[in-house]
Amino acid sequence: MRATLIYGRGDVRVEDVPDPVLVEPGDALVRVTRACVCGSDLHRYRGMEPVAEGLRIGHEFMGVVEDTGADVRSVKRGDVVLVPFLWTDNTCDFCRDGLHGSCRNGGRWAVNGLDGGQGEAARVPQADGTLVKLPVGVDDPLIPSVMALSDVLPTGHHAAVTAAVGKGSTVAVIGDGAVGLSAVLSAARLGAERIVLLGRHRARTDLGRRFGATDVVPERGEEAVAVVRELTGGDGAPHVLECVGTTAAFETALGVVRDGGTISRVGVPQYTEARLDFDVFMRNLTVTGGVAPARRYIPELLGEVLDGTITPGEMFDLSVDLDDVAAGFRAMNDREALKVLIRP
Repeated sequence: MRATLIYGRGDVRVEDVPDPVLVEPGDALVRVTRACVCGSDLHRYRGMEPVAEGLRIGHEFMGVVEDTGADVRSVKRGDVVLVPFLWTDNTCDFCRDGLHGSCRNGGRWAVNGLDGGQGEAARVPQADGTLVKLPVGVDDPLIPSVMALSDVLPTGHHAAVTAAVGKGSTVAVIGDGAVGLSAVLSAARLGAERIVLLGRHRARTDLGRRFGATDVVPERGEEAVAVVRELTGGDGAPHVLECVGTTAAFETALGVVRDGGTISRVGVPQYTEARLDFDVFMRNLTVTGGVAPARRYIPELLGEVLDGTITPGEMFDLSVDLDDVAAGFRAMNDREALKVLIRP
């Protein structure tokens, strides 16, 4: 089959790789019908050292079940399924506690010999716990919104949930990428009254307004902090959703959060140290977030996607065939596209 491989900084190729096969009785084989380029994929695209043999990539995808192992009960050949960005058993104690990233029997895509999502097919371990059967066809107009459930929408939702956003909340969202816009949508869905979106790309912030942002702050750094504090009566926002993952974004979060407030970090961190000094200690802040338990949130969000209550598929502004995936990476890297949909 054909699949995407990354060889280093800016070097993405589509090549022939071995077809996936069933290995464990809990496996399923899925023919991939849609995949995505994730913002976190760009971290490697921008900074990975060259390798002699390409590495598989991609963790957001959906498709049709082609075969199942003897122990699989929840899906069968021909079912259309969504694949979350982590594979999990969905039954262990960590999964039951909503900590699917810590699943005792789960893992990540495209590592340890496992297929990535950006290819023509994939072996799915723990199929009963991972796959979500869909009541729509592979070419349904709702598919872009369904694909947002694989990663970015649950991640934005996780930011809002862990930051305790609720009815009447004042929220600051840092970042106008797909996760940041998902956080805006999620905050609005949970009843936030004021949502301040920090972003400087007009097309994205306009979409953020459609998703529920009441204010847009294009400034950065200390200027952004000053504007947000002015908008919030000088105190800052009680709920801050950090959706970028850089040191600068975390510093901005510290600047705009109200004393006693909560910062939820869901942008994949690109730093190893962050400021949590005495001054921060004195403000009684809560810092939370982390990897989203997408498999936990998908059933809650799917119904509203299917009935059109929420339309996260509006984030997809570029669609490419698998052989053109390198162009999709370039477009996202150069900010010519917000979110790229791949059609194998």
